[in-house]
Amino acid sequence: MRLAIDHQTRYRFSEPQQRLVQTLRLTPGDTHDQTVVDWRIDVDCDVRLRDSIDGFGNRVTMLYAEGPIDRIELTVAGQVLTTEADGLVRGSNELLPPPMFRRTTARTTPDAMLAEWARDTAGSGEVLAQLHRWNGALCQRFPEAADRPDRGATAVEALEGGDPDCRDLAHIFIAGVSALGLPARYVSGYRNCGEGTCPPHGWAEAWVEGLGWVGFDPSAGISPDANYVRMATALDFNGAAPIVGIRQGEGVEELSVELQVERMNGDA
Repeated sequence: MRLAIDHQTRYRFSEPQQRLVQTLRLTPGDTHDQTVVDWRIDVDCDVRLRDSIDGFGNRVTMLYAEGPIDRIELTVAGQVLTTEADGLVRGSNELLPPPMFRRTTARTTPDAMLAEWARDTAGSGEVLAQLHRWNGALCQRFPEAADRPDRGATAVEALEGGDPDCRDLAHIFIAGVSALGLPARYVSGYRNCGEGTCPPHGWAEAWVEGLGWVGFDPSAGISPDANYVRMATALDFNGAAPIVGIRQGEGVEELSVELQVERMNGDA
């Protein structure tokens, strides 16, 4: 499948900023089932961009802008070829061994109730089947999870609040997998939702011995298919967020995001 992506992020500041420094995880990497055909990041003002690879193997662009700046617009556009892999992640840039992802963060640490629910739901038997049962249970319990700006909730807080978004569900999934004693991680990326306009998305991956990393999207109850584009992985959303940064200046900022993910005609 050939997916065309157009992602625009606009910042407006009530007072001119002296300096901006941002970390952009907005460039997908190639795998056996994901090939970047064309990709570019454009900025509507004078900036310095520096590309690198972070500790998780993600492609990162550092953005530096000197003020005064009262607005800045980032445009990410490109095309990605994807193939169906039943959720398997093959040929990704892995710098860390799977056991590293047994570590939990403040956002992925289960409490006793979450851990018990995950173990009871997963049951026994083949590991992959356990993970699919856990993934399906989350989707069944929260079938209307939205894609919305991150609120910073932990897995436990999101579960207790009863209104998790896609990122929250990924964190809850990871926390449950941790209770099962398996490595798991967060994934940020894009999803073709069939409507043209699609919010940025997040899901999870778990390590299955003998298979490798396998993706799970509890907001949809499936493993990611050819409609998904992986961007970055980390222990939680904080480490895989598309854009994070700091600014020097007074006032408040206003953020708007527009994203279109479309399947192109005559694709592979």
